[in-house]
Amino acid sequence: MWDFETDPEYQAKLDWVEEFMVNELEPLDLIALDPYDKKNAETMAVLRPLQQQVRDHGLWAAHLKPELGGQGYGQVKLALLNEILGRSRWAPSVFGSQAPDSGNAEILALFGTDEQKARYLQPLLDGEITSCYSMTEPQGGSDPGLFVTRAERDNDTWVINGEKWFSTNARLANFFIVMAVTNPEAHTRDKMSLFIVPAETPGIDILRNVGVGTDSHATHGYVRYSDVRVPADHILGGEGQAFAIAQTRLGGGRIHHAMRTIALARRAFDMMCERAVSRQTRMGPLSNFQMTQEKIADSWIQIEQFRLLVLRTAWLIDKHHDYQKVRRDIAAVKVAMPQVLHDVVQRAMHLHGALGVSNEMPFVKMMIAAESLGIADGATELHKMTVARRTLREYEPVSTAFPSQHLPTRRAEAQARLAERLEHAVAEF
Repeated sequence: MWDFETDPEYQAKLDWVEEFMVNELEPLDLIALDPYDKKNAETMAVLRPLQQQVRDHGLWAAHLKPELGGQGYGQVKLALLNEILGRSRWAPSVFGSQAPDSGNAEILALFGTDEQKARYLQPLLDGEITSCYSMTEPQGGSDPGLFVTRAERDNDTWVINGEKWFSTNARLANFFIVMAVTNPEAHTRDKMSLFIVPAETPGIDILRNVGVGTDSHATHGYVRYSDVRVPADHILGGEGQAFAIAQTRLGGGRIHHAMRTIALARRAFDMMCERAVSRQTRMGPLSNFQMTQEKIADSWIQIEQFRLLVLRTAWLIDKHHDYQKVRRDIAAVKVAMPQVLHDVVQRAMHLHGALGVSNEMPFVKMMIAAESLGIADGATELHKMTVARRTLREYEPVSTAFPSQHLPTRRAEAQARLAERLEHAVAEF
C-alpha cells in the first residue's frame, strides 16, 4: 500500500538511484556512445560495470518477476523508480528496463515456449542483446486493420513478405518480433500472428534508418521482408494471437512511458526555475515578474496533477492485475502525458530566450519528445475516444422530455414529497 509516503527501505534505494543518476548516468548522455548498441565493445565496457552496481543494489529489471531475474515490483514502486530514471537515455539500459526490450521480454516470458525463452529471452534479460518490435507499416501506421505484411505457411516454415515502418533498433537488433497477417479473411483481432525472426535471416533489408527531429541516433528502421523464412516453431503465442499479445505489451509500455515523462517534465521545470532566479533584467530577476510566476505555478500544478494520475493508475494496475480493467485510466494518462510535457517545456524554453531554442539547450529535443509521446503507442485522439466511450458506458439515457437535473421538475417532485410527509406528520400529531 502506498499512502503518499514511501517505506524507508525503498526510499533508501531511491536515494541511491538519484545519486547514481547524477554522478554516473546523466554525464553519459553527453557522449556519442549508444547504450542500445550491444554489439559495440566500448558500449558494453561502459554498461557492464554500471549494470552490476544496479544488480548489487537489487534494482535490476525491477519490472520482471523474481523467477526471471527481476524484483517483481508492482507498478507503484516502478513509478517511483522510473520518475527518476526518465531523465537519462542511458538509465533504462543500465537498469534492464529499456524499450522495446522490456516489452519484448514480457511477451516472451508470458507466451514463449521453453526453447524460445532459452534462445531469446534469457540473453535479453541478461542485457547481452538487443531486440526489435516490428509492427507498424508505411501505409497503415499502427492500425492493425490496415496491415498487409503477410506470413504464409510452407510446410514446416513460415514465409514473411512486406514492409514495416519505424521498427525501433532494427539496425542494432539480434532478433525481430514481427507482426504479420496469417488469416486475411478473419476479424482484425484474429488475423495476425507474431513471429520471432533472427536478425541474420536472409531477406531482411533495412531500407533506411530514420531519426526523430534533431536526434543523431537514427535507429527507427524502414524494413523490407522479402521471402523471409522462419521455422514453424518461431511463431509466438500461437496463430492469430498477435492482437491480444500486443495489448498485453502496450498496456504496460504506456504507463511506463508516463512514469519516465514525469522525470522529463521535472527536469524542464528545474531549468525554468533556475533561469527565473538567475536571469537579471533592469527591474530585477525574471522571478519578480507575475507572468514568470504564472508559468512556474501552472507548471508545478500540471506536473503534480499528472503525477497523481499516474500513481493512481499504477495502484489500480497493482490492485486488479488486469490492464483491461484499467484501460480508461491508462488511456487518460496517455492523453495527459504529451500535453503536460509540451506545456512545461515550452514555458521553460521561452524563459531562456534565444538560448532556449538553440542546440545548446535540450528544450527543442524535449518538445519533439512531447509530440512523439502523442503519437507512439496510439495517437492521443484514439485514447480520448477510449476515455469517453468507457465513461459513457456508466450512464443511461433518460426517458423523459427534460434532463434528470431539470430544476422545475425536481422542485415539483420535492414539493410533492414534502407535502406527503407533512400530511402524515399532521395526521399523527
